[in-house]
Amino acid sequence: MQTDKTLRVRHENTPEQFAAVVQAITAVGGNIISAATHHVGRHHIYRDITVSVRTEADVEALLTVVKLLPGVSVETVIDEVLRMHEGGKLVHVGRVPIRTQAEMREVYTPGVAKVCRAIQHDPGLARRYTNAGNTVAVISNGSRVLGLGDIGPLASLPVMEAKAMFYGQLVDLNAVPIVLDVAGVDEFVETVVRLAPGFAGIHLEDIRSPDCIEIERRLIERLPIPVMHDDQHGTAVVALAAANNLLRAAARAPAEMVFAQVGLGAAGLAVASLAQAAGFRRVIGYDPGDDACRAAARRGIQPVTFEDCLSNGDVLCLTTGRPGLLKPSMVRRGQIILALSNPLPEIEPVDALKAGASGALDGRTVNNLLGYPGLFKGAISSGARGVSVPMRLRAASVIAQCAEGDDVLPDPLSRKVHESVARAVASVASDPHSTLAAGGAFADDA
Repeated sequence: MQTDKTLRVRHENTPEQFAAVVQAITAVGGNIISAATHHVGRHHIYRDITVSVRTEADVEALLTVVKLLPGVSVETVIDEVLRMHEGGKLVHVGRVPIRTQAEMREVYTPGVAKVCRAIQHDPGLARRYTNAGNTVAVISNGSRVLGLGDIGPLASLPVMEAKAMFYGQLVDLNAVPIVLDVAGVDEFVETVVRLAPGFAGIHLEDIRSPDCIEIERRLIERLPIPVMHDDQHGTAVVALAAANNLLRAAARAPAEMVFAQVGLGAAGLAVASLAQAAGFRRVIGYDPGDDACRAAARRGIQPVTFEDCLSNGDVLCLTTGRPGLLKPSMVRRGQIILALSNPLPEIEPVDALKAGASGALDGRTVNNLLGYPGLFKGAISSGARGVSVPMRLRAASVIAQCAEGDDVLPDPLSRKVHESVARAVASVASDPHSTLAAGGAFADDA
């Protein structure tokens, strides 16, 4: 797993010595990201050299060659990923500071009783007078963390924290990461239903398939607020945006193309379903599991063989979790490839392009961060009770339109992009006729 390590190196205060350190690192394949001077002494300099590495063995190789240099020592090694997460990534503070006792009495007792009574008589006022109107719960049981598998609730918390961070940064929504020590569908659903009154939306994350599909379906039926499993629908929205722009670059239209989905788990099934709603001429799919194929068939996606997907898919999307599954020899000239498994794709985009693909992306570029903040912001601000298929289609269209120049997708950290998605989603949600286009569905049928 690729990560960044910072080597704090002490070396003699000469240009030649620093050049020797850089040369030693690059000679063993180290990719220097940055070098910063930490301290300048009379005879020595301390520099923090950050290097991108793939494995711990690469770190050991770097340390070995640097330590062999005369007059050079490595004082410490800092793991930048772990450093970034120290103390957690979220801080919960009040919206306004309380400086006087008068203000204290207004926000707390006795003044708070007035607000409590108002909400008791009109529960709808909670959206105005509490954070229940603008806070999303990001919930997981850690049973299917992307690239890691079933690591449990506590180990999944860093992922939920990261997801929650971006709500505030990109669309000004509060978000609370919640991990549940529950394994079954029934217990998960009942737990979420009981904690839901304090939230404006439920963001489901990293739950194993097929549990995630049933959990989402039941929660949508029981809760009056938006519920969305991001690994399904966030992925589908961004994958469709990427496919649209790659097709546009090739002067082709979805209505003329066959969309082939390899891997019909939760994400793959959602991608194929949204592609079908987007108007592709035909949507086909392959999965080795019979249950997955039957679920696809119920949604009108034609189950076929792996070979049929390769030979007939104009757009070939893979969500299998099997690195290297797609060999360059399997790529058909002019095909569009979306190899979305993380951390390693079914084929590296550069290899797919060399093999004749007209466009290729992997899961590092097709990042569902582009989708979920704007989807939830738009749904919550419009008062919608769900995230419908038309809302997802509109989000995909706006994301595609926001890409600039030769980029297939826009910068996922651009607030402008997320604000545009939120406005578009809210507009669709406010149109009483829009949900009819997809049968009024908030989640696809299982």
